[in-house]
Order: sequence, then structure tokens, then C-alpha cells
Amino acid sequence: MNDPTESIRREMVKEINAVEGSREYLEAKYGKVWDTKELQKDFFVEGFLAPFVSVNRKSDNVKGTLEFQHSPRFYFNFSD
Repeated sequence: MNDPTESIRREMVKEINAVEGSREYLEAKYGKVWDTKELQKDFFVEGFLAPFVSVNRKSDNVKGTLEFQHSPRFYFNFSD
């Protein structure tokens, strides 16, 4: 299967994970940040396609995406 976004996503993953982003750094850059437990509390996870995760926000049933970094695992930059 040919994924036209694969090369773009791979580059984004490299950039996101090139420097360990602390929670404080990510909050300053993107606003709200979630760890895994917080993500599970606030969202239903639909699927992963690194560096994105498709989610459904529990509070209002809004579908959207988050970006994530691998280590430490934080989710950020919610977009609906």
C-alpha cells in the first residue's frame, strides 16, 4: 500500500523526537499537554499514525488529532 504522507510523517517524527521535549517546553509551545493517563481520561483514541493520534474528546464528542512524542510520551497540539 502506498501512503503519500509517509515520508512527511517520518520527517515530523524525527523532528519531534530529536530533542526531548519536557512538559513545560511543550506547554509553552503548544498549550495543553497530556500524558498517557490524562489522554485516556479526556479522549477516546481512534488510531495512531505517528506522529499523530486520532481522538474523540469525551467532554463534547469532538473528533480531532493530537501530535505525540515518544519519550517521554506526551500528547499535544489538539486540532479539531
